[in-house]
Amino acid sequence: MTGDPSLVFVLAAALLAAASGLPGLFMRRDSPWSQRIATALMALAGALGVWGALRGIFEPASISCELPWRAVGGSLLGLDPLSAFFLVPVFLVGALASIYGLGYWPQARNARTARRLQLFFGLLVAAMALLLVARQALAFLAGWEAMALAAFFLVGLEDERAESRRAGMVFLLAAHASTLVLFGLFLLWRQLTGSFELEAFYGSLGGASVGCLLFLGLVGFGLKAGIMPLHFWLPGAHAAAPSHVSALLSGVVLKMGIYGLLRLAFLLPAAPTAWGGAVLALGSISGLLGVAFALAQHDIKKLLAYHSVENIGIILMGLGVALSGRSTGRPALLALGLAGCLLHVWNHGLFKSLLFLGSGSVVRATGTRAIDRLGGLGRRMPWTAALFLAGAVAICGLPPLNGFVSEFLIYLGLFKGLLAGSSTAALAAPVLAMIGALALACFAKAAGTAFLGEPRSPEAEGARESPVSMLLPMMILGALCAFIGLAPLLLAPVLDSVGSSLGDPLLGSTGVGSLAPLGTLGAASAAALAIAVALALAFSRKIRGARLGPTWDCGYARPEARMQYSSSSFARGMAGMFGWALRLPKEPRKLKGAYPEPARLETEAGDAVLDGALEPAFRGLERLSRFLHRFQQGLAQKYLLYILIALALLAIASLPLDRILGRAAGG
Repeated sequence: MTGDPSLVFVLAAALLAAASGLPGLFMRRDSPWSQRIATALMALAGALGVWGALRGIFEPASISCELPWRAVGGSLLGLDPLSAFFLVPVFLVGALASIYGLGYWPQARNARTARRLQLFFGLLVAAMALLLVARQALAFLAGWEAMALAAFFLVGLEDERAESRRAGMVFLLAAHASTLVLFGLFLLWRQLTGSFELEAFYGSLGGASVGCLLFLGLVGFGLKAGIMPLHFWLPGAHAAAPSHVSALLSGVVLKMGIYGLLRLAFLLPAAPTAWGGAVLALGSISGLLGVAFALAQHDIKKLLAYHSVENIGIILMGLGVALSGRSTGRPALLALGLAGCLLHVWNHGLFKSLLFLGSGSVVRATGTRAIDRLGGLGRRMPWTAALFLAGAVAICGLPPLNGFVSEFLIYLGLFKGLLAGSSTAALAAPVLAMIGALALACFAKAAGTAFLGEPRSPEAEGARESPVSMLLPMMILGALCAFIGLAPLLLAPVLDSVGSSLGDPLLGSTGVGSLAPLGTLGAASAAALAIAVALALAFSRKIRGARLGPTWDCGYARPEARMQYSSSSFARGMAGMFGWALRLPKEPRKLKGAYPEPARLETEAGDAVLDGALEPAFRGLERLSRFLHRFQQGLAQKYLLYILIALALLAIASLPLDRILGRAAGG
């Protein structure tokens, strides 16, 4: 191995993560030490991995870290700033989620599944690290497939539940479809470049070849990223998995698809201008429909899952701006779009992991994911409520937290594209604004219904705050969200280092710090935070000094839980605007007669792709296979009849058509 030791730290961290679950296999199923050892190894892997990744971002010498592989030529592994950038959330979220699991999924209460979870959790982190440092297509595919298999066992962990089994099989189907497309991508890459090595190739590649490679990459990597309409596996997988696994799936695993798209796009020459507009349009569709589907969900984890589709759409919008700037030779567009895309990768990894861990805290305390059965949790779980609210503010792109900064960079890129006469940017800018508004409404629904008001069920009434092992990782994630929002200028060198490593000459002369007022943005966020704190303190003093007395009851003695807005009623009107896409359930028939039959109203939208297209298609194939199975009865005389019929048809087909027609005319 040659070069800077940054890669050594990363590989050591990956090996520790892969081995973290092994000691538990030799201990009793209910031994708490199994989980403690696995968590300690994951925490050590996280520290080493983050340290090595940060070194890899800032030290150019890390580019030359290589491990020769003589069997295929070139190098097998390597580390550059782009790989290092994506490695940071892999090890950070992996370590924090493992610590969270001590309280959320304790070994003593989950003896049947805990050891399996620890084993495949560590393997998932190690597989992602492998594919990020791979410099050969074969090594990349090995990491990609290992990641898919480890995630499959985690999604279907609770295999006694039909929901988990179904989600696992749908995930496996999508994962293998993605791998098959990537096989085609890398075979075409080998044919065009003469090598499996993943190095920039600006040779004699025509526009058609570049377009074909990008199309295969968009499908193969888009399946993993959850781009609409390739997202069909995502809601079920995120809902069925344990919450700290969902945090890793949403916050990190989806970004492997984004990494693949970024890596492929900058290995190739500048794509035709239409590709930037197409990616921008696809991101706009994913973002808008993702948040629309989230509005119609009443399962808190499915709601968060569809917000992953939304945020992947926002990341794609940044990538689309960057590709447009690259193809048209505009450095500002390229730098701003790429910076917004990259920063939102980190930001989404932080606030979405925080939100999934917060939802796990709620699920652990109440035993339900149904938002309409919650309520009043703010008084019973104040730390969870505050941290979930912080994640909600961040995901809505509001100051002073981190989501505001990355979305601001994308807005800036869109406005510059608008000034340059881009029609796609003119449409995408208001779409991004609409996404933010709908996200705000969606989290007002989720947070308000879950944490405010009165408990709607005995489960919510008896909820208690989560242990420190669960709250501490959430606090760290919340603090990082605040740090990026308050000091975005400190991240400008990180984004510039990653951008300059991609090898495009347009990025060498333009830094994001000179294009965006990041210092002013941080100061504005700090001022917004100070104003919010001052208002909160003033309001709390006013409440403490208020005189208590009877309220005007307006005809009833006291409000009850059933008199509150539910998440269904809150979002029904807004979700109805997207009824053409959501396939909302129809209103129940009117009750008639003195003894009407029971009726049921469901307002949660199913997935249009999985429930509306794929499942009916598979049911049709199943019916076709049953029909064809009638001809396979195992009776020899029937098989002889089939052979005679086939021979007769072949004999007829072999006769010259003109002779047959001539005889018919003569007769």
